[in-house]
Amino acid sequence: MSAGKVEERDEAMVTLGPFGECPLPIFEHPQIVLGHGSGGKLSAELIEKVFVSRLRNSTLEKMDDQAVLEIGGVRLAFSTDSFVVTPIFFPGGDIGSLAVNGTVNDLAMGGAKPLYLAAAFILEEGLAAAELGRVVDSMAAAAQSAGVQLVTGDTKVVNRGKGDKVFITTTGIGLVDRGTQLSADRARPGDKILLSGYIGDHGITILSQRENLEFESALESDCAALNGLVGAMLDAAPVEGFRVMRDPTRGGVATVLNEIVGRSRVGMVLRESAIPVRDAVRGACEMLGLDPLYVANEGKLVAIVAPEIADAVLAAMRRHPLGAESQMIGEVVERPAGMVLMKTSVGGTRVVDVLFGEQLPRIC
Repeated sequence: MSAGKVEERDEAMVTLGPFGECPLPIFEHPQIVLGHGSGGKLSAELIEKVFVSRLRNSTLEKMDDQAVLEIGGVRLAFSTDSFVVTPIFFPGGDIGSLAVNGTVNDLAMGGAKPLYLAAAFILEEGLAAAELGRVVDSMAAAAQSAGVQLVTGDTKVVNRGKGDKVFITTTGIGLVDRGTQLSADRARPGDKILLSGYIGDHGITILSQRENLEFESALESDCAALNGLVGAMLDAAPVEGFRVMRDPTRGGVATVLNEIVGRSRVGMVLRESAIPVRDAVRGACEMLGLDPLYVANEGKLVAIVAPEIADAVLAAMRRHPLGAESQMIGEVVERPAGMVLMKTSVGGTRVVDVLFGEQLPRIC
């Protein structure tokens, strides 16, 4: 086949590579839009059709928040993430603490003990030096609290108007020394779904700062490093019973659970009454037409565990300061495979699907 020729396979359109050996799926969007960064269906399409299709390998195809690699007989977790939040300072955190904690959490979700970070900064001309210093001080404090060291990095400056104060990319490495095998394809029917606390705090806090919204009770981001909570959970039960851990950031809890059912080819049934949402978050979502299940979090985790260890793990979570409001919110079922259902508080059942585009852009 000649380069660029299109042919139909299994009712899907693909484009052959320059030598005909590598079918590439058609990416139908002529330009990138904000929704491609949402964590929803547009993000998944971008990742699969533009990136994975060209860079495919067995590790990347796991589509976890980190890669777990065995090097010289040692298992290491490796992860990278970029942070473009606006505003860069918000109640409960800032872009600096977010960058450290976000990468620490991605490593921890792979069962790793986070060790070292690298950070790359893109600075906009005109950024106040005092603001940059405040961001870096916050990163130092967050790294010390999480027990990691920032050991290398890079800095670039772009012209005024070509950035938005500061963007940060952090890369982390951690040691996986417990024999854990955590991945989105390991959920099994009968497994229990655990959630470490109130959802939606971070996303609604960012939105309220952008739009100058005021609520009766003060809201702040839940930005936190979860490696201590994960360690307490893994200490509470045999590691063989842990299937998946995810921190529900972009796209919220709903998106994470849909990713898991898709990878594991199972279904899930949630109980709406068990999902903790603060009154201020619920009220803001009702006023703005949002669903808390899709709102970002930066200090919460979802764990899928075997039924025989669920009670012990939940008790350990509740003993930890970052898991005091933990709940068992549902279970994994065999069918309908690939779907997340929720038993509502009024006795009905609804489908919890993945959003197509963006509810709240630039939240992490």
